[in-house]
Amino acid sequence: MLNKKIDFILTIAVSNANPNGDPLAGNMPRTNSKGFGEMSDVSIKRKIRNRMQDLGHDIFVKSRDRTEDGFNSLEARFNASFNKNHSDSEVEDIFCEKWLDVRSFGQVVTFGKRSIGIRGPVSISIAKSLDPIDINTMQITRSTNGMEPKGDSTRSSDTMGTRHVVELGTYVVNGAVNCFYSEKTGFDDDDLIVLKEALRTLFVNDMSSARPDGSMEVKEIFWFEHSSKTGDVSSAKIKKLLTWNDDASQKESYEDYKLRIDSDLLKSYESIGLKLEVIEGL
Repeated sequence: MLNKKIDFILTIAVSNANPNGDPLAGNMPRTNSKGFGEMSDVSIKRKIRNRMQDLGHDIFVKSRDRTEDGFNSLEARFNASFNKNHSDSEVEDIFCEKWLDVRSFGQVVTFGKRSIGIRGPVSISIAKSLDPIDINTMQITRSTNGMEPKGDSTRSSDTMGTRHVVELGTYVVNGAVNCFYSEKTGFDDDDLIVLKEALRTLFVNDMSSARPDGSMEVKEIFWFEHSSKTGDVSSAKIKKLLTWNDDASQKESYEDYKLRIDSDLLKSYESIGLKLEVIEGL
């Protein structure tokens, strides 16, 4: 089991991509009320799960296009592994032992007339851009009709579409690993290595029309290891270590943000046991 708390800060560069479309806004990139771009924690965990699967680990919450075990629902996957003779504690133990994503993020089990809440040690924040984002919207046209045209028209209504992209943005994700919850799920040092590699390679094998290959990139991971299970400083103070150029003038690249860790604050935290490892993205 883990005996040291972990905090991490992940930076993501976006160039002409839709990091996370909002289905309630015509799939436009998510923004908050002040115009800052966002990626939901659910979308980030989906990418981590996919990378865990790519790295050869079994996960419970598989996306539909990545299902290789023949089960098209979580309920079917659950029923193939458990029966009514299993107690709730046995179900929880088997869940955590069998599936890495459950050991990491936890799972709410509501199948087979059960209600079991497994709390995982890995927490992931909503990603937020450092500046308000500019969204470029373009109309696109299909070269063929998807449906039969109506009336005298030679084009059907589905030949026209809209695509939205963030021209340039830098997003930040905060996360942590709780040692006490890791004791309950069995998340260990080997799992921590997998998590770190999944974060480093987050956008590998993740290309789509909304996110062309190379349009989203993990730039840096600031990995903080505490000297104890409870941590040397709070996660809130860890978040404040990241500083950047907040000049309102137009930035043309990730480098223009001049992201860095506050060296004076870091030294004061290192004096009480905190250690920093800086990891470059793939």
